[in-house]
Amino acid sequence: MTEAPVPILMYHSVATAPNDATRELSVAPEAFAEQMAVIGDLGLTPVDTAGLAAGWRRGRSLPPRPVLITFDDGYEGVHRHALPVLAKHGFASTLFVSTGWIKGAHDSGGGLDTMLDWDQVRELAAADVEIGGHSHTHPQLDQLDDDRLRYELIHSKEIVTDELGTAPASFAYPYGYSSRRVREAVRATGYTQALAVGNGLARRRQGPYALQRVTVRRSTGIEEFERLVEGRAIARNFARDRALTKGYALVRRARQVRRKAIRSRV
Repeated sequence: MTEAPVPILMYHSVATAPNDATRELSVAPEAFAEQMAVIGDLGLTPVDTAGLAAGWRRGRSLPPRPVLITFDDGYEGVHRHALPVLAKHGFASTLFVSTGWIKGAHDSGGGLDTMLDWDQVRELAAADVEIGGHSHTHPQLDQLDDDRLRYELIHSKEIVTDELGTAPASFAYPYGYSSRRVREAVRATGYTQALAVGNGLARRRQGPYALQRVTVRRSTGIEEFERLVEGRAIARNFARDRALTKGYALVRRARQVRRKAIRSRV
């Protein structure tokens, strides 16, 4: 069984002309194609989220040098630009959809740029892209009360199940934020694994509901990308991100304490 750490790549938009809201976390189609070629040239084996978690959970062997390619939110460029490249290489991947951002009957109007519609999501699923949950309206889940948290998780899962005919098994926390309460709620909803961010390599000891990912941005050059997929210099590349994450975690916990204190006085 593979106990070595695994790089899980977190993409968002793949777009030629992203808007200001998505620009930093987008990649150009040409850059995405070049990055996928690097994965092939290095002899890495893309697997989906459910496959990695099941292998670690059941003690099964994984393919040699596994890597995960994941997309968050549900931007239209995943279908237009990423899917043909993934299909060309025969690469597995996972798309985590915020169901209230997908065009169609459930659209809440919160999508940050041009989003997928459900026909496109079904085409991705038919092309062996694993479709996972990413909440309904993309909130910071650890800031929600219990009722709203359950709604975001259950409503999203029900929509994916109704649209695709298959219940999603994997989940990704919006913004990467979670807490023990959120992780327990995700598990209670029926998800068998979940991804955070953390900007570190995924390890079996992290547990199936807190697997870390590394962020791929528009500014990620090809040499940096090669280091990411080979698991080199991760801490140095994301030192600033980790410092900001720790600082904001303290802010979020302080907010939670204040809300609990206010509720107890009501």
